Amino acid sequence: MIRYPNGKAYNPAKPPNSPSRAKVESVYSNRGMTLEEDLNETNEYYLAQGIAVVHKKPTPIQIVNVDYPKRSAAVIKEAYFKQASTTDYNGVYKGKYIDFEAKETKNKTSFPLRNFHEHQIQHMNQIVKQNGISFVILMFTSLEEIYLFEAPSLFPYWQDMKKDGRKSIPKADIEKKGHLIELGYHPRIDYIKTIDKLYF
Repeated sequence: MIRYPNGKAYNPAKPPNSPSRAKVESVYSNRGMTLEEDLNETNEYYLAQGIAVVHKKPTPIQIVNVDYPKRSAAVIKEAYFKQASTTDYNGVYKGKYIDFEAKETKNKTSFPLRNFHEHQIQHMNQIVKQNGISFVILMFTSLEEIYLFEAPSLFPYWQDMKKDGRKSIPKADIEKKGHLIELGYHPRIDYIKTIDKLYF
């Protein structure tokens, strides 16, 4: 038996393909990662494999006050958003421009429309008019379910809300009009597979 210098026994970690480890990795809640982190990881995988080029858009800010506690370090003390951001992600896949927003909710029966903003809806509408691919990734966190919901399907619910209609999308409608994305390992949220089925 191999031991460390302090006398404790060396217990090698279970191999990646062991059943118990695979089970842990397949459970979303055990990973402690957010939807954004999983999408970023997925996009890094797509880029590394030469599948698609998709990046998270940086949020433009105006720095107002900076503190320099050390010569080699700077701390931003005050900053403001320069402008309203559009959507979270954009890029190119098979020559097509893709642009999408990612949202999550703890609600189990519907998706609140307050999670979206008017300028985001307008932006997605402009993308669709230019024949780009625009959609939203909707996650029901407590159910560990993720759906790709195309922008044209979202617009009627937004317009209805503006006319004092329902302020959320029923989950049953998302199940019917959206597309469930099965959680995987590499990539984690394979939304490109759904885009292939819908557009290619």
